[in-house]
Amino acid sequence: MKKFNVGVIGATGMVGQRFLLLLENHPWFNVVCLAASASSAGKKYRDAVKRWHLSEPMPEKFANLTVMDASADKEKIAATVDFCFCAVNMKKEEIRELEYAYAKLECPIVSNNSAHRFTDDVPMIIPEVNAEHLEVIPYQRKRLGTRRGFIAVKSNCSLQSYVPLLHPLKKYKIKCAAVTTYQAISGAGKTFETMPEICDNVIPYIGGEEEKSEKEPLKIWGTVNGGAILPAASPTITAQCLRVPVSDGHTAACFVSFEKKPTEQEILKAWEEFSGEPQKLNLPSAPKQFIHYFSEDDRPQPKLDRYCERGMAVCAGRLRKDNLFDYKFIGFSHNTLRGAAGGAVLLAELLAAKGYFD
Repeated sequence: MKKFNVGVIGATGMVGQRFLLLLENHPWFNVVCLAASASSAGKKYRDAVKRWHLSEPMPEKFANLTVMDASADKEKIAATVDFCFCAVNMKKEEIRELEYAYAKLECPIVSNNSAHRFTDDVPMIIPEVNAEHLEVIPYQRKRLGTRRGFIAVKSNCSLQSYVPLLHPLKKYKIKCAAVTTYQAISGAGKTFETMPEICDNVIPYIGGEEEKSEKEPLKIWGTVNGGAILPAASPTITAQCLRVPVSDGHTAACFVSFEKKPTEQEILKAWEEFSGEPQKLNLPSAPKQFIHYFSEDDRPQPKLDRYCERGMAVCAGRLRKDNLFDYKFIGFSHNTLRGAAGGAVLLAELLAAKGYFD
């Protein structure tokens, strides 16, 4: 695989910082450009970062790069890179316009943002689950009038803790599912130092999360038809989302019913055997075993399991029969690795392997 020069837009935020840790020694992607808001532009990266949120130190190779203005320097950035990752903290309409502007400058965008998740010709990808949705990109390019430029997005971080576990069970015709997610504070870009109100507390509301948790899986399970992704009509999903005092890692309590009820052993076998395009293509960030099932009653746990397969696996446990639904289980994933920056890097690897950056 050839090397690609890449930019990180929104490099000073928590997800941007995670991108740089993941890309520091990436075998395919060479970071040549960092961009952020106008207030950070012109500063060395080490000076532009007001707070380094992660436990690992800032990579020295990026510390002295000069931060560019993501909005004012679009043309210069687009001319410098093969594609950009985007993780900015702006209003949704502003993000939409910014990502379109880069795409129209022939700079593909791999986005961690939610602004384009429901644009019907923008693929929203969990690489192991719906890689075939990349087929919509030529239609998007035609609409945008571009040769190379396009936008591809990853899904909401909390989905990674249960959608990959439901996906291998779709052959049993899922009728409905109920999920409660227990979401880490890093999902809000916070640490315990910057979110003292979460200590000894649970906050039973995260703006917009429940709607995303109920609607985004249907687009992921949809089909490419006539240049658009048509969302699936079923299953029905209901969700509640809570913020909990955990640094990293989203947990999901999931309940599910089927038209063709499988046995517990059939579910465990489906999870163990499931793999997707990242595993077939041996992508650098792909977990070897995508789904890990823990038989212990008290697993998975954020403290013990957040770095399973370098934080890129999805963990499951406590599968058992339910009195109201057919089954219930616990899911878990690292929200800033599999759920955010790591998932976007894996998506970019998939795009590169399939030639979308050529």
